[in-house]
Amino acid sequence: MSRRNTTEDELPKELRARKEIYDWIQCLITALIICVVLFVFFIRVIDVSGTSMNPTLSNGDKMLVSNVFYKPHQGDVVVFKKDSYDPDKALVKRVIATEGQEVNINFEQGIVYVDGEPLEEDYINELTHTKIDFIGPKEVPKGCVFVMGDNRNMSTDSRDADIGMVDSRLILGRAYAVIFPINHIGWIR
Repeated sequence: MSRRNTTEDELPKELRARKEIYDWIQCLITALIICVVLFVFFIRVIDVSGTSMNPTLSNGDKMLVSNVFYKPHQGDVVVFKKDSYDPDKALVKRVIATEGQEVNINFEQGIVYVDGEPLEEDYINELTHTKIDFIGPKEVPKGCVFVMGDNRNMSTDSRDADIGMVDSRLILGRAYAVIFPINHIGWIR
């Protein structure tokens, strides 16, 4: 007596339906596990609180942030914690200069200089006229970055002595994209 392999078409209708449900459940569980691993170890969703990053980011935006293989670069939008400012709050700012670079600001003209060159800042809300505690020029120490909000005159950032230069180890990651609300979805530049 020879055994014959049963094809799926030859299975009774009830068994085919069970197999299809089982396959769907298996796919959903696999997708759920992948999402959990991705969001626990590689990506965070962080809310923007405040208006210091207008017009790039708005209050209430939800962003995807990752620190996997990340090293800060000039122009990146980063999320960091600064215990001396507010230990419970993550701050979102743009990296203006990295270690070894020199920052100076002409508050009368509203221009930010890095290594003597004016920054081309098409992302800012307005020119930088608010001094806060900044006395320049300042060189960014090793392992640190100088950060500023895009809404320069309404931002508490590295110009403020309470924040100052940000140790790169305090950076939670780079902000890559806005995922909510729907009308703000897009890559962060």
